[in-house]
Amino acid sequence: MTEQKKHLRSIRSFVMRAGRTTLGQERALEEGWPVFGLEVSAGKIDLNKVFGREAETVLEIGFGMGESLISMAKAAPELNFIGIEVHRPGVGRLLSRVEEEQLTNIRVYSEDAIDVLAQCIPDNSLHTLQLFFPDPWHKKKHHKRRIVQADFAQTIRAKLKVDGCFHMATDWQNYAEHMMEIMEQAPGYTNRAGAECYSPQPEHRPVTKFQRRGERLGHGVWDLIYQRCEE
Repeated sequence: MTEQKKHLRSIRSFVMRAGRTTLGQERALEEGWPVFGLEVSAGKIDLNKVFGREAETVLEIGFGMGESLISMAKAAPELNFIGIEVHRPGVGRLLSRVEEEQLTNIRVYSEDAIDVLAQCIPDNSLHTLQLFFPDPWHKKKHHKRRIVQADFAQTIRAKLKVDGCFHMATDWQNYAEHMMEIMEQAPGYTNRAGAECYSPQPEHRPVTKFQRRGERLGHGVWDLIYQRCEE
């Protein structure tokens, strides 16, 4: 690996937040992880084996405390859902809710999404990849930390099936504009709403905690949905 690539790989799009894991979350992690948890160390996965069935798969990066992912999995039992989240309390909360709702169509990684995508997710396998309200890194000097970059767009494209979608949402206008600029130039995608247009919020995307907070602060909300084209 070149020094330049090492430097780029060292730039993280997230910071590890301090947070206390409750006793209930710890119990859910202990009991739920052997059933629903996935490990990067296991390498490339076979989705049919992981879920015990053949179904379209939705992957969400950064599900936070997991409420929107739970809502989507509950509303669409015909779909498989994989969530990625680095923060332990959020993973514990999700597993607790999976148990409460008796869901069987969710699996979880608690590792860096870049590593999961590179080492675990097969190419041409995903129906949808969701990225809702990622850290906006609003200071200009931190824009390099934004996860949506040209290389990332092509990483996602490789994992999507043809006609599969990369769905983003943010409540920071500058980040929405950044996403639009990156994706309009990304080879192999078409904008579902039309060139340089934002999409209306789809009914299947729940209103998240971050969205409600942004709206209380007077922020707008922007959805962008890009579809993978034929080769």
